[in-house]
Amino acid sequence: MNRSTLSLAAAVAALAAVTGLAALAAPGGSTAAEAKAPARLPVERTSLLCPAPSQSDLAETTYTSFTPASTGGGTASGKAQLLPSATAKKKTDKPVVSLTQTGKPATGTASGGAAPALIGSADGALAPGWTAQQTTAVTVGGARGLLGTDCTAPDTDFWFPGTSTEADRQDYVHLTNPDDSAAVADIELYGKDGRIASDVGEGITIPAHGSVPVLLSTLIPAKTPGLTVHVSTRSGRVGAVVQSMDDKLGSDWLPASAAAARKQVLPGIPADATDVQLVAYAPGSDDADLKIQLAGADGTIIPAGFETLHVKAGMTAAVDLKNVNRGVAGSLVLSPSGDGSSAPVVAALKVVRGKGTKQEVAFIPAAEPVGERATAADNRAKGSTLSLLAPEGAAKVKVTASAGSGGGTPVVKTYTIKAGTTLAVTPEAPSGLKGAYALTVEPEPGSGPVYASRTLEVPQGGVPMFTVQTLSDDRGTVAVPVADEDLSLLND
Repeated sequence: MNRSTLSLAAAVAALAAVTGLAALAAPGGSTAAEAKAPARLPVERTSLLCPAPSQSDLAETTYTSFTPASTGGGTASGKAQLLPSATAKKKTDKPVVSLTQTGKPATGTASGGAAPALIGSADGALAPGWTAQQTTAVTVGGARGLLGTDCTAPDTDFWFPGTSTEADRQDYVHLTNPDDSAAVADIELYGKDGRIASDVGEGITIPAHGSVPVLLSTLIPAKTPGLTVHVSTRSGRVGAVVQSMDDKLGSDWLPASAAAARKQVLPGIPADATDVQLVAYAPGSDDADLKIQLAGADGTIIPAGFETLHVKAGMTAAVDLKNVNRGVAGSLVLSPSGDGSSAPVVAALKVVRGKGTKQEVAFIPAAEPVGERATAADNRAKGSTLSLLAPEGAAKVKVTASAGSGGGTPVVKTYTIKAGTTLAVTPEAPSGLKGAYALTVEPEPGSGPVYASRTLEVPQGGVPMFTVQTLSDDRGTVAVPVADEDLSLLND
């Protein structure tokens, strides 16, 4: 065998090891081994980013960190910490929250408007399914509200339908960089007539381990409702989330929509919602014609007067659905109308509860399905509602209420969701609960896709303060390719 043959064999063997190639053609044309499905193994390390919680001196913020127990909990090897962003690399930093065991939340607090963004990482047994949430209560002032958001994984591309630069709104895009080098990001805004030109949103530098809030009204001169924000990075990666503050309706976080798709699901509209606004954007080159459906407790209907929505390519469309669910908890399902050739869209809901001066707002972005497992980290003894939607087929889910951060015994319940319905339940809290607890949702094998959200209510002074977080797959496992040796490659 000459040297070129050996080099080729070595190169192909290396490629097989990296990509999991399991079968190669032998010289005689025969096939070696049958391809093997990738094994799924627990992740070994994960990162999460939490935005700076508030500018209000009256803000009170709680951070909740949680990793589901895979074998009953107990002390775990590894660590999960949330550190202040500006000084996250200094060894002398004290974590805001430090999690040391699975199956039981750890909490931390911050007061006032100077609390920084947090950069978190988890490794070892604490990495698979690690979830963190920050919940901020501001009881008075223009930023009044209950603001809740999951701390998010860093990425390079985000879409936020439902933003605004109207006079009574202050919307900030918070960008947080977890890495050792600076990241550079662009912010684009799209209204009902397409992209709104702005050079100010180009080439925004986010320093290493730093965080930058960008006020949207500084990017464009016009007071514009119904905007879609697109954040993308030229270099590096960031965590991105929008903080919306409305002088009349209160405040909350708007997380990124699920990736653009021809069908989108927005789960968990509270039963007592007094106004619901749908905002959608078509990022491709084709228009989208969407059928609007409401999945309630008894089935899926097309709401009268709001049957369809036309979204032009590259433009944002909005429709006020008013009190579309009429006293019944529900979820919105968007799918192609007509011949089914609708283009992909991103979408979000603005949801209002209360009336007059006692109103409060929250946002529900289009969500990914629960997948194998998903968790809402911050739940209290009262005020949590879990919404479960099975849009395509019946499903059974196991819901685990974890031990409390200060004590309590976990509780496991199983719920059945009829096809095409939303099931809204008040979860059973852990017995002997002290502190906060986590809710983990796991669909049983054979179930159809499940979408979920958790509404947390903390009323203050007659204002129905609330926040909604969607639950998506925690990506606690990763596919690892399986490769076999094929010595037939060494044959001449």
